[in-house]
Amino acid sequence: MGKQFLSKKLTKFIFKFTVGITVLGGLFLAGIYLFAFLLGPPNLTNDENTIYYSDNGEVIGEEHGLENRYWIGLEEMPPILIDATILTEDQRFFKHHGFDFQRILGAVLSDLKSFSLKEGASTLSQQYARNLFLSHEKTWSRKLKEAFYTIRLEMFYSKEEILEGYLNTVYYGHGAYGIETASAYFFNKSAKDLTLAEAAMLTGVPKGPTYYSPLNDEKRATDRQQHILKNMYDKNVITDEEFYLAKRENLQYTQSLESKKKSIGPYFQDTVLNEAANVLQLDHESIRSGGYEIHTTLHIDAQKALEASVSETIPDNSGIEVGSVAMDPSNGAIRAMVGGRDYKKSPFNRTIQAKRMPGSTFKPFLYYAALHNGYTASTMLMSKPTAFELEDGNVYQPSNFNDYYAYEPITLAQAIALSDNVYAVRTNMFLGTETLINAAKQFGIQSELPEVPSLALGTGAVSVKEMVTGYGMLANGGHDINGYTIDKIVDREGKTVYQREEPSNKLVLDPKKAFILTQLMTGIFDEELNGYTSVTGSSVSNQLTRTYAGKTGSTNTDSWMIGFSPNLVAGVWTGYDDNSNMENPSERSYSKTIWATFMEQAHEGLSKEHFDAPAGLVAIPVDPETGLKATPYCEKSTVMFFEKGTEPEYHCLEHMNDNEDEYEDDGVVDKKDDRGLFEKWFDVFF
Repeated sequence: MGKQFLSKKLTKFIFKFTVGITVLGGLFLAGIYLFAFLLGPPNLTNDENTIYYSDNGEVIGEEHGLENRYWIGLEEMPPILIDATILTEDQRFFKHHGFDFQRILGAVLSDLKSFSLKEGASTLSQQYARNLFLSHEKTWSRKLKEAFYTIRLEMFYSKEEILEGYLNTVYYGHGAYGIETASAYFFNKSAKDLTLAEAAMLTGVPKGPTYYSPLNDEKRATDRQQHILKNMYDKNVITDEEFYLAKRENLQYTQSLESKKKSIGPYFQDTVLNEAANVLQLDHESIRSGGYEIHTTLHIDAQKALEASVSETIPDNSGIEVGSVAMDPSNGAIRAMVGGRDYKKSPFNRTIQAKRMPGSTFKPFLYYAALHNGYTASTMLMSKPTAFELEDGNVYQPSNFNDYYAYEPITLAQAIALSDNVYAVRTNMFLGTETLINAAKQFGIQSELPEVPSLALGTGAVSVKEMVTGYGMLANGGHDINGYTIDKIVDREGKTVYQREEPSNKLVLDPKKAFILTQLMTGIFDEELNGYTSVTGSSVSNQLTRTYAGKTGSTNTDSWMIGFSPNLVAGVWTGYDDNSNMENPSERSYSKTIWATFMEQAHEGLSKEHFDAPAGLVAIPVDPETGLKATPYCEKSTVMFFEKGTEPEYHCLEHMNDNEDEYEDDGVVDKKDDRGLFEKWFDVFF
């Protein structure tokens, strides 16, 4: 009797306990689902590659974070791949609500027996939750979190959305996440173009990306592929013929995940990344993996021409480095950039990050200030060795290249064309160094400059981009510009999050003086201005087929060439990274050769344009030796521009005596010019 009573009591207790546990479990599960519902749908945003486009919409490269991935829609994936994935990873995917309890029970029993978490029964929903939010460590806490995220995914998203997300985030090894990236890496094609055999091969990889990658162990990977194909055949997913052909298909692997960034303007693309981070106020990693479409200013043909010019000019065994940039002077859009000879060896961008002494390429800023202080194209100053006494009592004595001097006065036009250093320092001493510094700031030079007489010879350190920007202001007639690389940024949702505004086009230079200086800078290619030495652009002038303005510059360690047309401004610096002297004379010519070759190629097919002269200027033929109006008796003459009222008043009479050479002893006029003396002078004055 007592035993029966105890047995009934125990049974009743067990029943109540079981019911209680069941109710509590049910309430707990209901609470979890309620909490998941209240939290709302989880954010499916995940890393996606950022793509760079050229100025005409061609893809030039991409950025990715720690994971390299593209996102494509389910409709862009081949049905055979989707079928293979479901059959292999989760055959009951469209029947369960996130958890396959039959598989889970079997896996749990197996894990309890072995006291481990080795056996897995994760559905595609669970795997997607793990890919999105969690690590892949095998712990109970991670599995519980995974379950919670799986509930939220299944609660708020369709099966198709979950399947699409899974296939775009699953890891295939070798840094490739998602089926599109894996297709490109292994087979150099889009996922939509995969064959049945290729799809089956990729389907087998995620189970163990290192273990089943055909690039790591082709036999093991092929065995798994064959198993997947057999399973598809047995389930009547593929036909006899498809099965037969796929089993025997010889797969060709390409390993082509390398970013296009390595081939088209890598230094430019780094600059784009920095600019994008700045305008969007995000860190670099967020830009790389943000799935942005960044439309840049790069002109592919110009970039290729610049890279080719560099590689063809500088010998492979040379240690010389290069920094070069080409810009549209109308708005500052950077069309081409080379920051070094080999990006893989050195991603340091010598166009922007390096600051070097610009040498005589700095002189145009000085002469712009001089034009504001009474100088004209024909202003004469002495060219001879000169010692300048400074305010502190020290003496500064600049020298010309190779110690060549005119030993007589020369014009400003010739001083620029021949790059006379004494003329420049004399001008700087006359104006005051502070005047030059202020002028340089007008041209956009932001680097700190030393207030010393030698600044006229470019002894302050500046970047190539700064210098090219300054020259661009001359090319566009004196308007403010700022170099940039990005026109527009579109986010992964297709929304434009940045659009560059039209430039202010603010006029910061005097247009007349900017034009006069531009014309003077064309003189470096004009051999009519040869004097005690040749014009500095003579070595490349025969390569040029249109009018350019420019300036060369050199120090013991640096060689520069910057020049422009109305359409394009470009600068080239060459030198050694460690500031070694350039001992080989041929090394000093690299910058000019690179510039001339590039500019000619960049202008191919374009109509020849001339710099537009503003109103209020007059053009006068001038004798470069005297700076006076040229006459028919002057051996040389070149057209120079002056503001009205500043042009030379008198004609050159110095060469009048040379007129006797036109007559032979018998008094017959030389056949070179059979005009009479009266006719010649009539041409001069009328």
